[in-house]
Amino acid sequence: MRSGSLRHRVEIQKPVTAQNPNTGSMVVTWQEVAQVWASVEPLSAREFISAQAGQSEINARIVIRYRPGITAAMRIIHREQVFNIEGVLPDAGSGLEYLALPVSTGVNDG
Repeated sequence: MRSGSLRHRVEIQKPVTAQNPNTGSMVVTWQEVAQVWASVEPLSAREFISAQAGQSEINARIVIRYRPGITAAMRIIHREQVFNIEGVLPDAGSGLEYLALPVSTGVNDG
């Protein structure tokens, strides 16, 4: 992966449970983990149809440099749009160069 293709600035967030000071109930909020450079690639029509066969809503792929600790419980914000991470796929070579993140949009928690 060429570093020049990582031209989009995205924010990675993780869910954090906190107590509402007014009601005492536990609520999920989102905390920034990092802002990184990424490649945001919408899936082609063929890839989208193939993804639908697996009953998923995956509609883009975001590629970032390798970063430990990224999980499918996190989400990505790009241009004020929320993307749910559906999986974390390391590169085929060393597994330590970049991560491919299949993502979906739609119903988001937060």
